[in-house]
Amino acid sequence: MFILALNCGSSSAKYQLYDWDNKKVIAKGVVERVGIGDSFIVHEVEGRPTYRDEYECHDHGTAVELIVKTLTASETGVITNMKEISAVGHRVVHGGDKFKRSVRLDADVIKTIEDVQHLAPLHNPPNLAGIRAAYEVLPDVPQVAIFDTAFHQTMPDYAYMYAVPYEWYQDYGVRRYGFHGTSHLYVSKRAAALLGKNSKDCNIITMHIGNGVSHTAIKNGVSVDTSMGLTPLEGAIMGTRCGDLDPAIPLFMQGQLDIDYRKMDAILNKKSGMLGISGKYTDRRDILQCNFPDSKDRCRLAIDMEAYRLKKYIGTYYAVLGRLDAIVFTAGVGENAGIIRQKALEGLEDMGIVVDEQKNLTTFSKHGETEISTPESKVKVYVIPTNEELVFVEDVVAILNGTYKDHTEYEYSFLK
Repeated sequence: MFILALNCGSSSAKYQLYDWDNKKVIAKGVVERVGIGDSFIVHEVEGRPTYRDEYECHDHGTAVELIVKTLTASETGVITNMKEISAVGHRVVHGGDKFKRSVRLDADVIKTIEDVQHLAPLHNPPNLAGIRAAYEVLPDVPQVAIFDTAFHQTMPDYAYMYAVPYEWYQDYGVRRYGFHGTSHLYVSKRAAALLGKNSKDCNIITMHIGNGVSHTAIKNGVSVDTSMGLTPLEGAIMGTRCGDLDPAIPLFMQGQLDIDYRKMDAILNKKSGMLGISGKYTDRRDILQCNFPDSKDRCRLAIDMEAYRLKKYIGTYYAVLGRLDAIVFTAGVGENAGIIRQKALEGLEDMGIVVDEQKNLTTFSKHGETEISTPESKVKVYVIPTNEELVFVEDVVAILNGTYKDHTEYEYSFLK
């Protein structure tokens, strides 16, 4: 059984083809610059040179056609024809409060995703475009939606509500939703396995730190609070997003700059965060290595600000959970930036968090799952490479087989 996982962004279409019978990814890649010209595909198969080809993709339909063609072509393919694809799993960023788990797509589900796309105008439209494109190319293949927001639907109302007029929630759906759900699900359950405990018995803080950043407080195996909110803009400092700030600042600066809300939204989402502070970079590696005299102080400030915000979230979520078994760092920065992890964790020894500094600074994602806390640390600290695609695939297969359950009950393969 081959499962195709699709993640369609505004100008890209990422994919993985998973061989369920042999439990391995057999091909992965991305189509870049969809709809904006000069598009191309990068296709990777283990044991072969990386394949790159320019191919004009005016829309996501063309991109999905290109992906299937590349997967089945004699030169680049890993399967003989598209009939070998048993199902397609689609990442959908926002499901509002309508979806608490992955679901098989049908007309009603697609309509509901359309109805909540105003909550994620940068993400849901390309997700929907990918779904429609896959139906055109693979009309007889079952399709499943996996929602970023689903994992966080266990939050209590006092955690997800904002102190704004209640009618905003009733009429417009204004509340905290949270994102990166499949990543938080995967690494929290892997942490429980490393602890030798049932996930229902674990209190864990998961810290997904990449270009986008979110943290989640997981109590007895379920999300009870998370840092991203109505949109992915709230919370930690990110690559280009501001994260938490005084809500009066955008209003004040709109007046100062004489700009409308659309331009302000673009500034907060695309020109703030690490880029806004450093003035040059979003990639933490560039910021950490910065040697330009005119940027060095600002790069140091950006790293210090990010680490400080991470530390604040650890303290906040520790208080929310009351008891803490583990902290998990994941995603590109979380898995590879030992200096940022160190700065975020230093000084927390009285909270039972003691880090092996040498082990932390020499741990990267290539080392796999690694404990970076000392043996005497009451709270375990792990670096766990995320595997959202495996969650995608297992949800899809379980839905096809009729064995799918809520994540608190479903026996994922990675629980062992």
